[in-house]
Amino acid sequence: MSSAAESAALEGNSHSPHTPREPVRVIDDRDEYREAVSAIAAGHGPIGIDAERASGYRYSQRAYLIQIFRRGSGTFLFDPPAIGDFGDLNETIAEEEWILHAATQDLPCLREVGLHPTRLFDTELGARLAGLPRVGLGTVVEDLLGIHLAKEHSSADWSTRPLPDSWLVYAALDVELLVDLRETLGERLDNDGKTEIARQEFESVLTRELVTVRPEPWRRLSGVHSLRGGKNLAVARELWVARDSYAREVDTAPGRLVPDSALLAAAKVLPESKRQLSGIKEFSGRASRSQIDRWWNAIQTGLSSTDIPASRVPRDTPPPPRVWADKNPEADRRLKAARAVMAEFSEELSIPVENLLTPDFLRRIAWNPPTEITVESISDALTKLGARQWQIDVSAQSITEAFVEANQTPADSDDTKS
Repeated sequence: MSSAAESAALEGNSHSPHTPREPVRVIDDRDEYREAVSAIAAGHGPIGIDAERASGYRYSQRAYLIQIFRRGSGTFLFDPPAIGDFGDLNETIAEEEWILHAATQDLPCLREVGLHPTRLFDTELGARLAGLPRVGLGTVVEDLLGIHLAKEHSSADWSTRPLPDSWLVYAALDVELLVDLRETLGERLDNDGKTEIARQEFESVLTRELVTVRPEPWRRLSGVHSLRGGKNLAVARELWVARDSYAREVDTAPGRLVPDSALLAAAKVLPESKRQLSGIKEFSGRASRSQIDRWWNAIQTGLSSTDIPASRVPRDTPPPPRVWADKNPEADRRLKAARAVMAEFSEELSIPVENLLTPDFLRRIAWNPPTEITVESISDALTKLGARQWQIDVSAQSITEAFVEANQTPADSDDTKS
């Protein structure tokens, strides 16, 4: 337990980094965990919560540190790999409001250990809706609370054990200020008449599928679009699969083992021997040489495969807007007209245009609009795509009018004038 936020608040106007008055300790056994759950239950008000992962270092996206703050209880830092299941804690706090910053990043790893919020306030999303120009936690805290948060450990390897004291101070401060930040943002949203907008957005985050399963994940290989031959693509696929399997096995981020550029270079060259493979200058990385048999076997599998990948993957999304003027001029006019209207609303409401309505939703209905363009049909199309009710209330009428106007031919316009 620490009082990092109290120390920070005392010197909030100095805009300098702060340290807690008490040592920050990590809870890593079940007895201490149960004591912490009891202490959290005795507190009051919402729950500030954060999680630290080891993205870029580990294969998994599991939490390696979970921080919780509650008024009347204090701050608690948990070691998830050591604690295991957090079901008892979840039963204690599930019905309370949880405060997270950029919740979509942390919810998957929290759910993995049994933590499932039912009410949410996302301070990053709240800051967007409030019209703040920059929404990183450090910037928002400094702008709204006048406290400077040093963010030098944000990309650290949180699987490190033991965790350095300076990292723990950083982690404690991150979570201890969330309750104050939520109150300040809540007041601003309420004053701007955006409380219901925020509620719908937060609810959407809780019900949204946050983990995307791609049908052909190997196509995420950087530069794979430059491969033309079917055998080259098959080799790229098998190299990616081999690397992914090994990365999972040793729990290391794939790119730290062998970079994408190395796999792509091998897929282009199609080496005829292990020696030629190891001689490719891009084929570097700590596992390139030690696992040379693994990569060579993957290449052989790709070359002998009869399952040749298609060079182009069928898309269920519209093409890039830059080609619309040639491919579908009417859709191009609809999109440009609707975008102009949404930009006006964005400025008027002081909400980023991408939060007013998901850009992909607008592109989809502009490319393939309802047969009859009415407010009702546009509203229905947006609902099916997943737009929130407040977004439909703000945009459906104006999008309808923009589409109707854009669909008028020059001859129609001339007839109207005459």
